[in-house]
Amino acid sequence: PAEFHEAWRAPSAATPAPVATAGTVVTGDGGEVTGRDPETGSVRWRYARDLPLCTVGAEWERALAVYRKDAGCSEVTQLDAATGKRTAQRNGDAERGTRLVGDGGYVTTTGERLLNTWRDDLVKSMEFGRVYAQVNAGYQPRPNCRYGTVAAASGRVGVIERCPGRSGALLTVLKAAPEESDQPEQEFSQPLPERGAKLVAMVPGGSAVLLPEAKELVLFDAEGRERTRYPLDLPRSDLDREPRGGVMPTVRGPWNVYWFTGSRTMALSTADLTPQWTVHNTRGAGTSYAGRYLAPIGGGLAVLDPRSGDTVRTIAVDRDGHRGPITMATAGPVLLERRGDEVVALR
Repeated sequence: PAEFHEAWRAPSAATPAPVATAGTVVTGDGGEVTGRDPETGSVRWRYARDLPLCTVGAEWERALAVYRKDAGCSEVTQLDAATGKRTAQRNGDAERGTRLVGDGGYVTTTGERLLNTWRDDLVKSMEFGRVYAQVNAGYQPRPNCRYGTVAAASGRVGVIERCPGRSGALLTVLKAAPEESDQPEQEFSQPLPERGAKLVAMVPGGSAVLLPEAKELVLFDAEGRERTRYPLDLPRSDLDREPRGGVMPTVRGPWNVYWFTGSRTMALSTADLTPQWTVHNTRGAGTSYAGRYLAPIGGGLAVLDPRSGDTVRTIAVDRDGHRGPITMATAGPVLLERRGDEVVALR
């Protein structure tokens, strides 16, 4: 379109990014999860509990609502995104501040001391770290480590481990569904030279890790072997930024994984995460839309060619003075922006 205008907005403090699946936009605020018509914002269904939401995400065309109880985010409800029907429930052990990381087959909850992975019926397929109600001792390889960023791809979960006595970190990649859920199986655990290393993204062909001190993006193949390094011309604030919830701000498109560094958006190939191009002065990772790529910028949107990164044109968007970061998604022709604690739909 030549221009975008606001169609509706709704509070959604529990969704780190707009959630759109099965033709429905899912918002979460307070203790309530709501399924909305993408074009009008009208409510199709509601699900509410007398508990505060920790986070809301989506996988398998279902909404996943994680509620806080006692010390952690232990109550999880799965809802059919089209109808709001409850399809599964579980009690988990996720920590406060958790995020949901999905790969199309499994979902993992992030945390500083424990990761949990579930399959599509919310049965736990893997746990890694300091297990709260441990049945069998000795199954966890490094229970005293703390975890940094987490990513996932094709039935594998990657995590940065920061362990006592190590000057650097570990890049560890695990099977999302080992033979026994309480016995994690490592694909590899690769030492890294910097404790502040961050796992940016994973694809079936490998992983991309940011080394802030070296100002490099290091690419590893699927077996954990280092392939190559790319120097990064990023400000110190981008390099040192620790993402909330342990998830780097990335969006996957047909050709690229788009990484928002904090001041610019970098396109990484979906084949092996090789850097393709960078656009400066952005405010989020952006989203694919109608064969183009839209990146949020001050005052509007940059319309980019996803293969070359060339700016085709810009579109003005009135954001009512919002100057913070913006996460985006699409629901058919509707463009969604999360600004602060609200989701705003544009047509």
